Amino acid sequence: MAGRRFSLLRLFRRKKEEESPGAAPAQQPEEVQQVQPPQEDAGQERTEEQLRARGRFRRAAQLVCRFIRCIWHEEATFMATGDTANSDLFNAQTSAALLDMLVENGVYKAKQVPAIVRCIHQWLTSNVSAEHRLDKTLVLLTEEHPMDVAVTLLRSAPACDRAARTMWKTLISSRWTKEPVLQILFRVLEYWPAHRRRTSDGDERDVFALAATVALWEILQLSHSWCPGGVKDNFPRLLLTLLFQVFISTEEMSEEVETFWRRCREQRSLPPNPNRFAVQTVKALLRQLLGEDVLMAIGRKCGWDMLLKADSHHYAVGLLARELCRVSHSFCRSIAVSLLPRLSRGEPLWELPALAFLVEVLHCLNPRQYGPSVLQIISRHLRSQCPERRRLALRGLVVLSRDPAMAKSMRSLSESLLELLQDADTDAVQMTLSAFINVLHFQIVKISTPTALKLLEALRPLFDNEHSQLQQLSMLLFWELMEATERSKSLKPHVYLSLVPFYFNWHDENRRVAEASWRALFGAARFLKWRDLEDLVTMEQPWRFPECLLEKDRSRVGQYVRQALPFLESPEKPLRKLAIKFLGIAARSMKQEQPELQLICQALQDMTDDSPAVSNLAQETLQIIRAVRRTSFFHFW
Repeated sequence: MAGRRFSLLRLFRRKKEEESPGAAPAQQPEEVQQVQPPQEDAGQERTEEQLRARGRFRRAAQLVCRFIRCIWHEEATFMATGDTANSDLFNAQTSAALLDMLVENGVYKAKQVPAIVRCIHQWLTSNVSAEHRLDKTLVLLTEEHPMDVAVTLLRSAPACDRAARTMWKTLISSRWTKEPVLQILFRVLEYWPAHRRRTSDGDERDVFALAATVALWEILQLSHSWCPGGVKDNFPRLLLTLLFQVFISTEEMSEEVETFWRRCREQRSLPPNPNRFAVQTVKALLRQLLGEDVLMAIGRKCGWDMLLKADSHHYAVGLLARELCRVSHSFCRSIAVSLLPRLSRGEPLWELPALAFLVEVLHCLNPRQYGPSVLQIISRHLRSQCPERRRLALRGLVVLSRDPAMAKSMRSLSESLLELLQDADTDAVQMTLSAFINVLHFQIVKISTPTALKLLEALRPLFDNEHSQLQQLSMLLFWELMEATERSKSLKPHVYLSLVPFYFNWHDENRRVAEASWRALFGAARFLKWRDLEDLVTMEQPWRFPECLLEKDRSRVGQYVRQALPFLESPEKPLRKLAIKFLGIAARSMKQEQPELQLICQALQDMTDDSPAVSNLAQETLQIIRAVRRTSFFHFW
């Protein structure tokens, strides 16, 4: 230890001599010969020289000890640049040399590291022109104590002043300190609003996540032409954390966060609200990794403004996800994989935006690998009381249902999907129908009779829905159901009651609805093994349908009439005329006392206010019905 102390003092003395501008040059040997004193005085001069050396040693030792005490007690006055006492301790170059010496030779304790970091920061604050003087010292210190250095710097300079920016740049530029420092920075970012971390000096004060955000923003600004590898490798983690910061600082702002941000704004120019600064950091991150085009695309759709509003934040996150997918599927895949554990844990605070992002990038994932995890997340949200969460879960389910490998796994969701078919939300019903169609299309799973019965009951009201998209999808699902269901007598009555809606929709002006109803009618005919109906559908002879149906199934004529009566009020004129003809044919198969016959006559009589072509047809049909009912040859009509 003594030898190490002497070597340190020699090192310090050598540095002082090198830095001293007034040091005398070394004399030549011959000059020494000329001024040699008498031999008898040599012992006396050696004694004087030893005394002078001892004095220099004592002063140097005192200087080092005082400096260490200053480090320990953090007496920052030694950072001045010459306007203090006349001591080497208060000289800028001396203090820098002493810092170099302490760190390079390891003459410090671990609990002194935070104090040394604060001293380096204060030295850089006082010495603007020599901002890289202590780079090597800072890197060496960080290699041994990365946590203490990074956390202390975040505590000492949360607003990231000029000196702190210099220190962060030094740490990020070094291959030895870049990765550990970035990982510590990212870890602090993830704890909102603050992260409690104990440093070696026993300090347990909180480190605010916003301090790490400011540091990250400065790091991204310092690296215009390059992006630190650690930032690129941790892009999913950083982006999700920053988006969460935007959300939470918009949704709720605690008093301690407001106080912290106010202090930061007093030190430098920052946006008034932390959420705006977090958005700036998101932009800086995306600009570094994906370019300016992504930012402009999101800005054109007002995505950045929506991100700052609590009620539209999840829409903006979904928009961001779509734009990222256009640029890089690999980035989106890695982000989706990072999201799965968070959503599986059910973190309620940012669950809706996270779900919105996941749904937009689901197509980037391998369903066989990640499908079960995603399905578990979606199944939980299908029963959510929040309409938006149900809608997002259904969107994800539609994506998953396109893969044959997921068809069997989705059988467990049948009950939840059947309930959603009765939802008042049109979009939710539409996506539920699409998911069912996709699953049944692969014909991997046979639908049981009880499930098929429930599905037929839920579909029947949708055949006449005012939304053409729901009509089309419900009839396509019926067709798929007929193909995937085992034939059962209990299903036949429900299939018969679907024929009349299909017949009228076959004549719909919407071509897609008409094609879907044709398929559904064909599927019903095959399921019922009704060859005549199957032939007329195949040959596209719809005018033969009423007679074929009413002759085949006279027991349900009354039900068929009640199904046809609403079409007299259809907004489409061809459907109103078709309903009149259908009811006229149905009337001849009915007995006088059947109440449906009176309903037909009353409905036709009330159509006098319709267009001349429709009202005339209604009156003619009514007169024929009455005339024929009075004759005994009714069956010849």
